[in-house]
Amino acid sequence: MVLVDPLADVFDLSRVSCGVMAQLIAYEPWGVTIDPVPGAAFHAVVAGSCWLRLPGRAPQHMMPGDVVLLPTNTPHELVSSVDAESDLLARFETDIPRTPDGDMVIQGPGAGTRMLCAAYDYDHEVAHPLMSQLPPVLYVPAGMPGDDGAVAATLRLLALELGGRPPGSRAAVGRLIDVMLIHAMRAWLRMQADDATDGWLLALRDPVVARAMNAIHQRPGEPWTIQSLAREVSVSRATLARRFAHLVGETPPEYLTRWRMDLAAQRLRDTDDAVAAIADAVGYRSEYSFSRAFTRHRGLAPGRYRRQTRARAVAAA
Repeated sequence: MVLVDPLADVFDLSRVSCGVMAQLIAYEPWGVTIDPVPGAAFHAVVAGSCWLRLPGRAPQHMMPGDVVLLPTNTPHELVSSVDAESDLLARFETDIPRTPDGDMVIQGPGAGTRMLCAAYDYDHEVAHPLMSQLPPVLYVPAGMPGDDGAVAATLRLLALELGGRPPGSRAAVGRLIDVMLIHAMRAWLRMQADDATDGWLLALRDPVVARAMNAIHQRPGEPWTIQSLAREVSVSRATLARRFAHLVGETPPEYLTRWRMDLAAQRLRDTDDAVAAIADAVGYRSEYSFSRAFTRHRGLAPGRYRRQTRARAVAAA
C-alpha cells in the first residue's frame, strides 16, 4: 500500500482540522442523537462499550479501542444498548452542565462508558472529494489484522491528556485528534479488500496512479498530458489512462483541471495575487483561458468568486 504526498496535499488544501472535541462519560441507560453538521465526526471508545446506530445500517457494537469516522457526519446515535432510547445532543448540552474540564457526564444507575468525540471541519469551498467520496462510516476495530498500533497509541495519548489535564493539554488534544484522523484513514485502508476501488483515497494504494497524482500535485503548472504523465510513471499511455479512470473515477486531464481549480480558488480567496499570476501558476498561458475554465468549474468568474467568498467570510466572522 502506498500513501504519498497527494493525501498531505489535500489535507493542507482542504484545511482539515479539529473544530470541536469533547469527552463523553455516560452511565446506563443512555442514548445521544447527533444531528448532522457540516464536516466530519469521530468517536473512540476509551472504556466500557456502546452501540452506534445509523439509518439503514445494522447497529455496530463498539468496544474499548474501537474508532469510527463519519466523513460527512451522517445522522447517527450513540446508545448504551442496541434498543436504548436516545435524546438530542442539543438537549443534553442545555440540561447537563459540562464539568470544569469540558466533559459531558450523563448520570445513570448502570455501567459507565467513556468516549472521545470530535468534529472535524474543512474548507467547503474546495471541491476535492477527500471526504465526500469516502463511505458514510469508516469503522476501525481495535486489534484488527495488520494493525500497526498507531490508532491505539494515539488513543492512549489522548486519554492521558484528557485524564490529567496537564498544562498545554488543550493544544495537545487538538493536534492528536488531527493525527488520529490520518491514522484512522490509514487503518481503514488496510482493512479494504485488494480489489476495492471505491473512491479517491483507495486509488492511492495503486503505485502507478499514486505517482501520477503526486506528479500532478507537485507540478500543477506543467502542461501534463496522458502521454507525458505515462512517461513520468514509466507505464504505457493506455495503462495509465485505464487504471487512473478506473480507480479515481475521472481521467488524468479531468483530475488535473479540478486540482488546478481548487488551488486557484484557494489563492483567489486567501491572497491578493493578480488573476493573471494565478492563471500562470496553475498552468494557463492566458488569463482568458483560465477565466473560462474557472467559470465552467465554479460557476463564477475568478474576480466575482474572490469578492463573494470574501464577503461570506466577513459575514461569518
